[in-house]
Amino acid sequence: MEYYLVKWKGWPDSTNTWEPLQNLKCPLLLQQFSNDKHNYLSQVKKRKAITLKENHRALKPAVAEYIVKKAKQRIALQRWQDELNRRKTHKGMIFVENTVDLEGPPSDFYYINEYKPAPGISLVNEATFGCSCTDCFFEKCCPAEAGVLLAYNKNQQIKIPPGTPIYECNSRCQCGPDCPNRIVQKGTQYSLCIFRTSNGCGWGVKTLVKIKRMSFVMEYVGEVITSEEAERRGQLYDNKGITYLFDLDYESDEFTVDAARYGNVSHFVNHSCDPNLQVFNVFIDNLDTRLPRIALFSTRTINAGEELTFDYQMKGSGDVSSDSIDHSPAKKRARTVCKCGAVTCRGYLN
Repeated sequence: MEYYLVKWKGWPDSTNTWEPLQNLKCPLLLQQFSNDKHNYLSQVKKRKAITLKENHRALKPAVAEYIVKKAKQRIALQRWQDELNRRKTHKGMIFVENTVDLEGPPSDFYYINEYKPAPGISLVNEATFGCSCTDCFFEKCCPAEAGVLLAYNKNQQIKIPPGTPIYECNSRCQCGPDCPNRIVQKGTQYSLCIFRTSNGCGWGVKTLVKIKRMSFVMEYVGEVITSEEAERRGQLYDNKGITYLFDLDYESDEFTVDAARYGNVSHFVNHSCDPNLQVFNVFIDNLDTRLPRIALFSTRTINAGEELTFDYQMKGSGDVSSDSIDHSPAKKRARTVCKCGAVTCRGYLN
């Protein structure tokens, strides 16, 4: 008869018991147990390139250790997923998935929904004027006041070229929440999954639903710091091989967004030289041109299950920076090999 070592929920390991299969009323856990065992043995076979004979009397210690670690990882990732969904303020759900390795939740990452100003930096999130339109799609609205075109069409898709700023209606406008010029401020509407990539790129983000072309997907948020502080942190990040600095260079180069410790789902979006997301500068309640919000829009139709990517060298102006140290949103000083796999891959992230 087969016996399984059971860890009882809410009880310490000292109370674990061996139970026959007939006592276990947990088909999902048993399926996960079987899958984890199979996956581990498959990995060992690939590494050793030989056929292994499984001991049916007892699991080998290495197999048992892997299954326990995988179970603990699954619990930790579920708790992290629950925490992310408690903290988010947007409609789209966040899921977490790792079928690649034993990596758990990041230990020093805090989910935020909007910019977090560093000490000494003030973000004025209150507009000084707003529109009085009854239909912002046809009347002279906030974009016209700023000297630009309305960014969206009737299908809520962006219609302006990259490099053109987006001016949305703000808290002083008399239009309601269904105004066609309120898109980015509503947050991510799609359910997304933070997943472990199998190509060595760490965590990535994929969409769980189909996204139409030219649609708003997410904002890039983080800690707003000065460019001088960004230069200092960039030296530290280079040593760790991480890239989360995004220059706010719409009109000047005074500030940078650092999403290393504070950020949202965009923290986990990987680079591609042929991305499916495009960067746009957005102004809503804060009209300071030194501090635009960064929005990512789809460049084409993105199918469910497809990974989301943007070009780390893409500037808010829509151009690709040639000087990544001073102008790239992904500030780097050491050459980093690109793993995007695109036909047009430049070979390096910087």
